[in-house]
Amino acid sequence: MELRKEAKNIQAKLKKIHIEASDDNNNVKITMDAEQKVLKVEILQEVAKEQMESALVDAMNKAIKKSQEIAAENMKGILGDLSAGM
Repeated sequence: MELRKEAKNIQAKLKKIHIEASDDNNNVKITMDAEQKVLKVEILQEVAKEQMESALVDAMNKAIKKSQEIAAENMKGILGDLSAGM
């Protein structure tokens, strides 16, 4: 029961963490929470359709990677508790 409560607390915490990521050329900026929910997409520069598609993919992948790292860091406590109980 305690682990479930801790997991819910971590989930609530992840919703409050906002991550921003841009593509390498700063054409777009993605804002998402640490649960990987996209909150905002900003187009920073006018570019051709193909460049924009590539920029969106790049920025999204960077934001997802950051959110996964943050989630993993927050889950360390729960995983440690599980292995200690075995």
